[in-house]
Amino acid sequence: MQKRLSLAVAGLAVLSLAAASGCVTKKAWRSNVEATDTRVKGVESGLESQEKRTSELARETDTRITQVKGTAEKAVEIGSQAMTKAEAAEKAARGKVLWTTTLSDDSVKFSFDGDKVPDGAQAILDDLASRVKGLDKAVYLEIEGHTDNIGSDDYNRHLAEMRAEAVRNYLAEKAGIPLHVMSIISFGEEKPVAVNSTSEGRAQNRRVVVRVLE
Repeated sequence: MQKRLSLAVAGLAVLSLAAASGCVTKKAWRSNVEATDTRVKGVESGLESQEKRTSELARETDTRITQVKGTAEKAVEIGSQAMTKAEAAEKAARGKVLWTTTLSDDSVKFSFDGDKVPDGAQAILDDLASRVKGLDKAVYLEIEGHTDNIGSDDYNRHLAEMRAEAVRNYLAEKAGIPLHVMSIISFGEEKPVAVNSTSEGRAQNRRVVVRVLE
């Protein structure tokens, strides 16, 4: 009897130990789960903060780019206005126009898309150079290039520039006018003197104008 009682007590002890171990294991598992959840939430919070900061930096960068772009455009506008005022002041300082010589298709026959000085223009330019060199004072020559409206704006502006440059080069190389007293400007089709709807009007618009200024 005593032996059976001892075995029963031992059995109860084993069961109690097993139950206690089970409780410890569950508590440890819950603790691990809670710790893992805490770490995951911390990572998620960090990612959300990083995404928010990244978005803020993107917005700040866009704002700064817009500000810089606006500043650059304003600087270009101010520079253009300053250049225009400087050109106007330079013209005013040079004084009045002494005379103007116009080379157009009516008189010298510029070819339709040609940028060479026509043969008919050479005698006119030689006479202009003789008058300039015969003056007893320093003068300045402005050479303007113009076209009709056939062709694109860019093409006509380039063509007008090439015609004005051809006249300047002729005056320098053939007539001995110093390059530093001559400037060229291209207006392309911007300043017609006649309608472009007729061949006669277009012929008048294809021209080079030389202004002699004090």
